[in-house]
Amino acid sequence: MNTTLTFLGLESSCDDTAAAVVRHTPGSCPEILSSVVMGQSELHADFGGVVPEIAARAHAERLDLCVEQALKKAALTLREIDGIAVTAGPGLIGGVLSAVMCAKGLSIGTGLPMVGINHLAGHALTPTLTDDLEFPYLMLLVSGGHCQFLIVRGVDDFSRLGGTIDDAPGEAFDKTAKLLGLGQPGGPAVEACAMSGDAAQIPLPRPLLDRPDCDMSFSGLKTALLRARDLLVAKHGGLREVDRANLCAAFQQAVTDVLAEKSRRALKLYLSENPTHPAFAVAGGVAANKRVRALLETVSAEFDVRFTAPPLALCTDNAAMIAWAGLQRYRSGARDDMTLSARPRWPLDKTSPSMLGSGKKGAKA
Repeated sequence: MNTTLTFLGLESSCDDTAAAVVRHTPGSCPEILSSVVMGQSELHADFGGVVPEIAARAHAERLDLCVEQALKKAALTLREIDGIAVTAGPGLIGGVLSAVMCAKGLSIGTGLPMVGINHLAGHALTPTLTDDLEFPYLMLLVSGGHCQFLIVRGVDDFSRLGGTIDDAPGEAFDKTAKLLGLGQPGGPAVEACAMSGDAAQIPLPRPLLDRPDCDMSFSGLKTALLRARDLLVAKHGGLREVDRANLCAAFQQAVTDVLAEKSRRALKLYLSENPTHPAFAVAGGVAANKRVRALLETVSAEFDVRFTAPPLALCTDNAAMIAWAGLQRYRSGARDDMTLSARPRWPLDKTSPSMLGSGKKGAKA
């Protein structure tokens, strides 16, 4: 299919309600005509994390507003859209269901084709939207609910090399922020606090580095930080600001060290396939962390591999990546009908067993 396509994307897998319009003409770079994201941080602030029922209700109330704004910013009407792409999983089931039902209603009302998208595929394919990467490339998808190394061979072809067996880094950042009395979302709060801290002051473990594979674990790291915090509170009669900053710096450094070393191992496996244009990409919310980005870029340089990371606005959940993934799948012949289901679990690599555990940000895949 060599014609220009314009797709509307819908995303609501966790606590961001989003709609976007993406256009692509074969032979040219894709265009993000609009991208609207409505966050819910204020709705969940009192609970220390995302409350699924509150998130689902907010999605249902905001999706139509997001679509309206996305179309307005793109200066288009639904009649000028060629198809609708929607996140159908994995994620918090109430939120996923909200967007799936919205997409079905739009499809019925307009006659437009609909394509269900794996949320993780949206992240994994983002480098082909922003950096024109060629397949295959290595992807570290690191976010609130997921963390895995993937060799991305095509629009629907993913091989998982390893992933987290418990908490994902983003979830661990959120829990760390809660333990230290910082705000949510935890990632930016911990990163900001860590800037004035000294990681060397607080010894924390680097889990699973004694194992030669690409699997990771962050639950024990979170527990170690809790114990370190309690020791400092007992010693000083409370948590001093300097101690909070040092704890944040130590935690961030430990996560970064684990991701860097496991990336080295994943790169060795990826490069053993002799890709023509080797590239290492990182995507997902934790990819917005400047310390993580910098060290992963250094690791890529060690292997003489091109490193890419999306713009910060496309690291976190957004609908532009969903629209782009849907546009590509549509070109390859994918279509969905009214039987499309919302899925809490949806592994990208269909040949590998699902990763163990599930986090508050959604089931691991």
